[in-house]
Amino acid sequence: MIRVVIVDDDPMVRTGLRLILGGEPDLDLAGEAADGKQAMDVIRALRPHVVLMDIRMPEQDGLTTTELLLNRPSPPRILVLTTFDADDLVLRALRLGAHGFLLKDAPPPKMIEAVRAVARGEPVLSPSVARQVIAAATGGQESRRRQALAELAVLTERERDVAVEVARGGSNAEIAAGLSVSVATVKANITRIFAKLGADNRVHVAMKVRDAGLL
Repeated sequence: MIRVVIVDDDPMVRTGLRLILGGEPDLDLAGEAADGKQAMDVIRALRPHVVLMDIRMPEQDGLTTTELLLNRPSPPRILVLTTFDADDLVLRALRLGAHGFLLKDAPPPKMIEAVRAVARGEPVLSPSVARQVIAAATGGQESRRRQALAELAVLTERERDVAVEVARGGSNAEIAAGLSVSVATVKANITRIFAKLGADNRVHVAMKVRDAGLL
């Protein structure tokens, strides 16, 4: 069972997430919190595998809470819930090491799969969020394009195909189906891509692909 804690100051959001996730046999909605300070106590007591973390909250915001949690031994995986107007906050959460980013109005199947993917150790980035983050982080487009193309030149053709699909927001399973390869092959390619590009996560790869003009 994947133990999940919901952290959001909006009771309607928490109720909606309970309705979406509560019927899944492999998900255990262990608890919830209305702000970051309360979340610290709840997470310490329940030791969830995944935390659905709102960014903007009273008392203690989601960014501060994420940073504190990820500095603990054996921290939970943090799936940040965001909205279209939170570009700068998403970038900050990325730098702190959050494991996934999802829009609050994502379709229920996407929300469920995101929780499972993060629990498996797979980073999650909603395509809509990816476009926001990439747009917020890009600038000096022509010089960045030349630099990105030079960096991507070290990839094989297959690795470049996988990198493009990563930038489009595909999960490992979706990329494997689209390229007619196994999920294991996709994972191996992503590992090599990260190593060759010096990337820490999928967003960094997406930025390089976008800068290079490959989308």
